[in-house]
Amino acid sequence: MVARGVWQVHALAKRGALKSINKTLAGLRGESSLAWDLSEVASLDHIGAQMFWNAWGSKRPSSLKLDPRQEELFARIEKAGHLDLPRVRTSPFNWIIKLGSGVLSFFEHMKAVVILIGQVVQDLGRFVRHPIAGPWREISANIYHSGFQALGITALVGFLIGIVLSYLSAQQLRMFGGDIYLVNILGMAVIRELGPLLAAILVAGRSGSSITAQLGVMRVTEELDAMLVMGISHGFRLIMPKVLALAIAMPLLVVWTDAMALLGGMIAAKVELSLSMRYFIQKLPSAVPMVNYMIGLGKGVVFGMLIAMTACHFGLRIKPNTESLGRLTTTSVVTAITVVIMANAVFAIVFSGVGFD
Repeated sequence: MVARGVWQVHALAKRGALKSINKTLAGLRGESSLAWDLSEVASLDHIGAQMFWNAWGSKRPSSLKLDPRQEELFARIEKAGHLDLPRVRTSPFNWIIKLGSGVLSFFEHMKAVVILIGQVVQDLGRFVRHPIAGPWREISANIYHSGFQALGITALVGFLIGIVLSYLSAQQLRMFGGDIYLVNILGMAVIRELGPLLAAILVAGRSGSSITAQLGVMRVTEELDAMLVMGISHGFRLIMPKVLALAIAMPLLVVWTDAMALLGGMIAAKVELSLSMRYFIQKLPSAVPMVNYMIGLGKGVVFGMLIAMTACHFGLRIKPNTESLGRLTTTSVVTAITVVIMANAVFAIVFSGVGFD
């Protein structure tokens, strides 16, 4: 059997001859006494050599003539041998294994979070004792990125939510002649619940993902290892500034979001119920007690710290590869939003009897 021409995958595929050649070679597989001559093959790549190797039954025929340049290629295929892929064993108890693995992973994350909280508390104590040596630039930079640069998106979302909430509430209140209670509904809903929650969700998606990706890239580029070699603490220079910055920026964003939402609500009330903005502003302090405003600000502080610590937790767990970077960044955002909603539910239960006088 004499082979000639180009036996490379691009040439074989271009001529559409792969199927016919494989069929011809498969018909010659059982003929062990057949003599093979590949010395006239112009060029041969690994795909072409593998086609011949399969036709020979994964061993060299007794009569084989090769070009010296082809010897190394077939020697490498012969050395590789047959690869046995591992079999995946299924068991009726796989769900127990997955459940146990999930529980262990949960407790592992909880342990890491407790350690992270302890580290942040220690770093805050160090910062209070020696404020001059503190990371002021890192704190101000994080306040700028997480707070100031988020003013636009929080204002837009808060304004639109205020319009929608006011418009829908006005339609229902008009049916019962309770137009004047729109201020109570809108004020309590925005200042106590929607304002802090909207700001936290937007910051979790915007700044939380940024923090996780930043720490992940530093892991991929080995900057975190370099910091340890230089004796620079990750917690004091990276984590604590982010937690402190979000604890400062989040209440300010809550105030800004509340103001934009109430502004949108006032415009919708003016259009839908003809309630003047002056009446809305005068009625708001008596309709919403000050304690609700303080609860909203307290939520902002807690939500900001939770978002920062969740983002840092997943950012430090990223492995030095791009797949881990993308997966854990997504997990960080989802977890941060979930934690914020759970914390909001806790606030609602704890302060259920406060602020309704």
